[in-house]
Amino acid sequence: MSHAQDCMIFLVDIGFGESILIDCGAGNSFETLLKNIRSVGLEPQRLKALILTHCHIDHIGGTWEFKDKFKIKIVAHKEDADAIEGKNTKKTAALWYGVDYKPVSVDHILSEDLETLTFGDVDFNCLHTPGHTPGSISVYCDIEGKRILFGQDIHGPFDASFQSNIEDWRKSMKKLLDLQADILCEGHFGIYRSKEDVRKYIESYLRRY
Repeated sequence: MSHAQDCMIFLVDIGFGESILIDCGAGNSFETLLKNIRSVGLEPQRLKALILTHCHIDHIGGTWEFKDKFKIKIVAHKEDADAIEGKNTKKTAALWYGVDYKPVSVDHILSEDLETLTFGDVDFNCLHTPGHTPGSISVYCDIEGKRILFGQDIHGPFDASFQSNIEDWRKSMKKLLDLQADILCEGHFGIYRSKEDVRKYIESYLRRY
């Protein structure tokens, strides 16, 4: 729906014609993303924030353009802010994708294990889930009686250049299982639409690693 280099990018309608973007791809799909946002009846000019789940290029590469065009608030965890702000570009994995990353400043730096940000009618619960990267977060929202989990890159991979930590990741996966989410929006492998499917997906990677 955007570009082959992109992660899965999610848009949350927060009411009043406004929305929140969760991740934004590697940077080659900006115009396509604007078209996609308009296709569901929302306007990019009314984006309130961009929440970055971690510092990898396929999730953050388009950040500079969204911030430049729409002046939206950028949210990320402090442990990955160095890479997002250009102080440790190796950690972004941009070289893996052959992409020149344009750093941006983070407006809201998360530092707690769990921090809730309210936009419009929706609470975005930002849970620190390190492992894939030190500053990885998972975001969950309770909407219309359903718990929706944006659990980007549950599957890994893990690499020293990312500062990955497999033991931290295992603890993070236990946190996600404890949420008992009804819907999982994963970073690359689709949407899982029942508690059982969410649990099975996470547990399958715990068995693998």
